[in-house]
Amino acid sequence: MKKDAVATLPTDPELLEIVDYVASDAPRSAAALEAARLNLLDSLACALESLEHPACVNLLGPVVPGTVLPPGTGARVPGTAFLLDPVKAAFDIASMVRWLDLSDTWITTQTTHPSDDVGAILAVADHLSRSRAAAGQAPLTMSAVLDAMVRAHGIQGAMGTNVAYSAHGIDNVFLTKVACAAVVAKLLGGTREQIAAATSLAFFEPSLSVHRFGSNTGPRKGWAGADCTSQAVRFAMMAVKDEPGYPQVVSHPLWGFSKAFFGGQPLRMGTLGSDGPTGDKVIQGVLYKFHPVVIHVQSAIECALKLHPVVAARLDDVAEIRVRSHKQVLLKVNKTGPLRNAADRDHCLQYAVAVTLLKGRLLAHDYEDDAASDPRIDRLRALMSVTEDERYSALYLDPANQANPNSIEVVFKDGTTSGVVEVLHPPGHPARRSEALPMLAEKFRHAIEARFPGAQAQRILALCGDAAKLADTPVHVFTDLFATE
Repeated sequence: MKKDAVATLPTDPELLEIVDYVASDAPRSAAALEAARLNLLDSLACALESLEHPACVNLLGPVVPGTVLPPGTGARVPGTAFLLDPVKAAFDIASMVRWLDLSDTWITTQTTHPSDDVGAILAVADHLSRSRAAAGQAPLTMSAVLDAMVRAHGIQGAMGTNVAYSAHGIDNVFLTKVACAAVVAKLLGGTREQIAAATSLAFFEPSLSVHRFGSNTGPRKGWAGADCTSQAVRFAMMAVKDEPGYPQVVSHPLWGFSKAFFGGQPLRMGTLGSDGPTGDKVIQGVLYKFHPVVIHVQSAIECALKLHPVVAARLDDVAEIRVRSHKQVLLKVNKTGPLRNAADRDHCLQYAVAVTLLKGRLLAHDYEDDAASDPRIDRLRALMSVTEDERYSALYLDPANQANPNSIEVVFKDGTTSGVVEVLHPPGHPARRSEALPMLAEKFRHAIEARFPGAQAQRILALCGDAAKLADTPVHVFTDLFATE
């Protein structure tokens, strides 16, 4: 009776738009699927590198240690021996992908990290493929994973096109939860009604973004997306078992999402679909990272790398370091004073730039306590001024440009300067995609060879480098390649 009563309500158009996009059998473009392959490999590279960090590894594994799943079920956690239920596997994979702040970013009104969805999609697809194979049925192939990634990226991009959720205290990972609930329900064979139900359930608990700002920055930012992806998997699995949804979860005039969080203003989603501003376009337009720091600082790190030879040779003579940036940098990662932990440091422009000027590189380990004890880092931080360049802010907000500009000038005690070094687009920007492709390949190769023995590494690299063969590979066969003893 409850289900029939709820089903008579009109469904919010935001839910219907997502359902139409996810349920459509229209094929994704070849360009979008190739972008998804690159995005998957980049995400796995980030995930494998995170296994070098005990704080991340501490989160992994079954909820009850020693739990063993029935044969023919579960999902692999890449780079480990874990075979977990899909809800926990989604959490673990997403934590690994996001932990080092090396994964992709999409920027419109709201900055998001679309590859947070890889945890949910890969875990559920692996479980389905493994279960089907055990039952003598055709397994799910990696083409389904790539298709789901395109769609999940698109939903996140559409939701963030016109609405700055973070301005209302809602973390960007909320978009991941909604997207994953929808695409996972489709992977599980859900009907349109079940996909709508899963999507509506994802709207109930937006995540606060307090763990990303100021002195409250902490390691939760590394698993906040994972928390949402695992919730999304659980909601989708409930929905395909006919748990009812809530068609007016967005628009209810008293307690709906829009009323509760946006004063009744509509969400104004961007258009979904390959011909709109989002959809296939998101996965093709993400910004990749090659330094473990927020996307807004990537170009500043490139400036610092160019200045390192000059600064390292005259370290004691540095009198001032002038950084010019756009408004988002000043709002999010402009920090002075003590930094409490590694997560606090990797969200500090001054810290990341100081390390790069000193060492000529920036690694995730540079944020740990032992590295942070180097007094030269805080000395350079104290010499740094960060100011807004209005031209940079305009370029950042221009949807046709989507620049992420920074510039640095070092002033020495004798009055001489390094000259201004400026970078408008970091190397992971779509405008520099041809330059980034070999860097992405090297990032993946390095992560694979550092984690797996030679023969296993070569099997992984050969398969992942063959787009057609990868697409046809059963998901559980693919993930088994990434298992360790």
